[in-house]
Amino acid sequence: MMKNKLNYIALLVFLVLASCDEQPEKDSINQADELIAQTSEKHAPDSRVALFDIEAVINGESYTLKGESNLPDAVEDLKQKLKAENISFADSIHMLPDDKSLEGKTMGIVKISVANLREEPKHSSQLVTQATLGTPVKIWKRTEEWYYIQTPDGYLSWVDHGGITTMDKNDFDTWKSSEKIIFKSAYGQSFKEASKNSQPVSDIVAGSVFEFEAAANDFYKVSYPDGREAFIVKDESAIYSEWLSDLQASEEDLVQTSSKLMGLPYLWGGTSSKGVDCSGFTKTIYFMNGVVIPRDASQQIREGKLIDSSGTFENLAVGDLLFFGRPATDSTSERVVHVGMWIGNNEFIHSSGDVHISSMDENAENFDEFNRGRYLRTKRYLGQQSEGLTYLKEKNIFLTQEKDTLVN
Repeated sequence: MMKNKLNYIALLVFLVLASCDEQPEKDSINQADELIAQTSEKHAPDSRVALFDIEAVINGESYTLKGESNLPDAVEDLKQKLKAENISFADSIHMLPDDKSLEGKTMGIVKISVANLREEPKHSSQLVTQATLGTPVKIWKRTEEWYYIQTPDGYLSWVDHGGITTMDKNDFDTWKSSEKIIFKSAYGQSFKEASKNSQPVSDIVAGSVFEFEAAANDFYKVSYPDGREAFIVKDESAIYSEWLSDLQASEEDLVQTSSKLMGLPYLWGGTSSKGVDCSGFTKTIYFMNGVVIPRDASQQIREGKLIDSSGTFENLAVGDLLFFGRPATDSTSERVVHVGMWIGNNEFIHSSGDVHISSMDENAENFDEFNRGRYLRTKRYLGQQSEGLTYLKEKNIFLTQEKDTLVN
């Protein structure tokens, strides 16, 4: 009896061990995944400025392409790759803009002094960037309360419905064909009447752009994208076309612009004179001198001309951008986390805690030992042609221009 029981136990053990040795049936290999990854790397290596959210779902011996994109060339490239590999597929990709929900209103203009743009369509989501009044944006899709937009620097984000006025192509063309007024001071207000003692219409910040209506003594009469009318002080603003014509983007102008923002508090995601992060600060400086530059420090470092990577600072000129972070190693990639602008005399101005001036001279009272220790390299923008640098004189995003390509 005991022998039979032992034999039974041995049989059970054998069956368990045998079952452990069995290899589970392998999942079907998704042949399309690698082609999707290749296409994404080619057309949309930076998801902050390009949407290519595609997956291939196995459906028997075929695939169904799902997801969404705003890159028709990338989607077509993927299809051609699949066909070249004789991979059967059905196309269920949702292409943007979503004309059905937008009803043809695929353009928008920021209608408040500063629109907070977020990573996801909710107010609790991370602030990723801002856009100032009068900024034209491309609208890709919407929810009930939020719009998924792209700013002139290419950044993708969500804005709530109260931040923009939506337009169809005809309305946008009409807006763009009108003369504009640009606000130049760091802060200010617009008024219901041509008097500083009248009721304010709203606050305004550097870089705000209005439609020009008329000149009224010491004021300009202007209109907002949503139709509101107001008066702004002439001495704090300029006719946009004249301002643009006079722009030189000189070293002196860059320093003067940066100094107007001294002491401004640090704000993660901020790109306005209500608060700036490090790259939002450099972005604002250059915009007020007629150059639209990429949003983040890790994007800004890709542009311009390399000036220094040794940390001697001998060849730097005023206006050069200094980048800081963690250098690449055998096991980790480079990480760019901070940027500031060189102002000469071994000093740079940057937003860290607030906007202030630091020195690379270890004997100076304002020596910045921390940033000196994580210095990566310096790039020059002034006078440089680079894919991510947009000169307003060459591509005017606020006025009609023959070469303008903001509206597809």
